[in-house]
Amino acid sequence: MIIESEADLEGIKKVSEAVAVTLRKMREYTKVGITTKELDEYGNKRLEEFGAKSAPKSEYDFPGYTCISVNNEAAHGIPSEDTILKEGDLVNIDVSAELDGFYADNGGSFILGEDINGLSKLVDVSVTALHKALSEIKGGKKIAEVGRTIEQEAKKNGFKVIKNLVGHGVGRSLHEAPDEIPNFYDKDNTQRFRKNSVVAVETFISTKGSYTREKGDGWTLLADEGAYVAQHEHTILITDGEPIILTKENGI
Repeated sequence: MIIESEADLEGIKKVSEAVAVTLRKMREYTKVGITTKELDEYGNKRLEEFGAKSAPKSEYDFPGYTCISVNNEAAHGIPSEDTILKEGDLVNIDVSAELDGFYADNGGSFILGEDINGLSKLVDVSVTALHKALSEIKGGKKIAEVGRTIEQEAKKNGFKVIKNLVGHGVGRSLHEAPDEIPNFYDKDNTQRFRKNSVVAVETFISTKGSYTREKGDGWTLLADEGAYVAQHEHTILITDGEPIILTKENGI
């Protein structure tokens, strides 16, 4: 969306705070032995405290209020009573919501407890790549160049990027123009970021493999066998200079 009034700005700020605080509190609530279903229900209660509604559920009838992906699951993991979180799991929580007609989206991966699988570098690189990319975004900047920045940060640290998962515009709906903000360099993408527009920029950094496959449940996307994927995402407002990170309250 394009911010055209003070009311637009206040609306997108409110929903961004709702998803950001919910994500942060869900991360803090996560502990060994909890099910992803329990974590999801906790997240929904936090959204409700803001008067916000889960966007995946309301927009797409997703079987959960948030997406919670674990280890080999790269994205869109379904919360389940059967998934019990363990020490060392790589957990990704993606929270998006609607409030008063405005939408915001954010996500983040973290290691639960001790890093027994040696994944701290993966998570750190994903966070660093996101913030390097965000620092470059302004009105008129080529979307492809931001993808290049994320990809280069991944490669120089021995990782790959997932090429069939991308960022997107957001604001008046969960997914809107620009339809794709890749985290790799696409020379054919000639689009540029627009001043006063709102977008969700996200990384998908992988230990191996550049594409996901469907799990078979209609939602979950899996990385290569034995691979891990870290994702971090902020909703931002593009300006003439550095963007305003609307979801900064998530602490990422």
